[in-house]
Amino acid sequence: MPLHFNIEQFIGEHITRRSQSLFLPDMEAHAEKLHTEIKDKNVLVIGGAGTIGSSFIRALVKYDPGKLIVADINENGLTELVRDCRSRPGLKLPGNFKTYPVNFSDKAFRKIFEHEGPFDIVANFAAHKHVRSEKDIFSIEAMIENNVTRAKYLLELLVKQPPKHFFCVSTDKAANPVNVMGASKKLMEEVILAYSEKMKITTARFANVAFSNGSLLAGFIERVLKQHPLSCPSDVKRFFVSPDESGQICLCACILGQSGEIFFPKLETSGMVNFADVVAPFLKEMGFKMHPCKSEEDAKNATDNIKNGLYPVYLFPSSTSGEKLYEEFYTDEEELDTTTFQSFGIVKNAKRRKIDDLDKVIQTLKQVFENTKAEKKDIVSALNSMIPGFEHIETGINLDQKM
Repeated sequence: MPLHFNIEQFIGEHITRRSQSLFLPDMEAHAEKLHTEIKDKNVLVIGGAGTIGSSFIRALVKYDPGKLIVADINENGLTELVRDCRSRPGLKLPGNFKTYPVNFSDKAFRKIFEHEGPFDIVANFAAHKHVRSEKDIFSIEAMIENNVTRAKYLLELLVKQPPKHFFCVSTDKAANPVNVMGASKKLMEEVILAYSEKMKITTARFANVAFSNGSLLAGFIERVLKQHPLSCPSDVKRFFVSPDESGQICLCACILGQSGEIFFPKLETSGMVNFADVVAPFLKEMGFKMHPCKSEEDAKNATDNIKNGLYPVYLFPSSTSGEKLYEEFYTDEEELDTTTFQSFGIVKNAKRRKIDDLDKVIQTLKQVFENTKAEKKDIVSALNSMIPGFEHIETGINLDQKM
């Protein structure tokens, strides 16, 4: 990896095409409120080792919280979080800062919650985020367990000691979902909104985070380090935010939002980026020219060209299940507030269900999973009956079958 490569600069120049944060005007306009609500407060961040969770933490600590507790099952990710935060100029972690490598549904987590709490601010970023995590009934069960069932477990715990602010991250794919991941996040939204009268709860739907952990673009770095060919869909466009922007929108939703609100970024359709258009400038930064290939096999056989400065790339039309060629942050039925903030929009009337109704939904899903003969289509059928507008796109191909 060239020493001159600055990933944050590359994102600004070639992906978001912004020289400063999209959300800077609102961060500055509401700096006093953010500081008042965060300074000296006790904060719990769940899933804080991921890209969005760690970005939230970097945005948060600028306002001087008194205590920061971070829980995540990724032990290595927590290690990198600490190294990253302690190495950044101008960023200071609170004196009372601890990380715990635990799952937020573990008994150990409940003990940590009771020992370290009560908390003024709780933010949950623990979630399955990949469409590839719905390839079969077993993967889907793990996804719904994490995104829906455990989220409800956490809410039941929080109700006993309600924080002043609770935030749980969602996804743009929850608006008119076409994949099970999006459907699970839509259910998660309904679960947390069901509790929004018991405590202040907000969430956010936003764009792809450029170079986030496990993403296609982050995979480009891994492939170049190993001198593997690159592979990328030719026809998929996405809205992008930078990692810093992802943390900022979550922090603003958490602190500035009213209970039950869903924040989303005000992004114009003209700002969408085709994944394939990122490949050539990325390789140029790495010192290579793109060498197009006709198949995965051709690309793998062309790696000898790397030493001559030609990097093999296979571009292909998308054909995997649950792939949406465009993004939406809201549906036609949702009431929007686009005037309160300059860079954020807000969904005001997101669908709410009663807690008892959601208990029945979760129980129905569990019954499908308990059937040893159940298949993916059975859970898709169940979700179709629970989520109006859910139209799963099934092609019989999943991302684990791609390079």
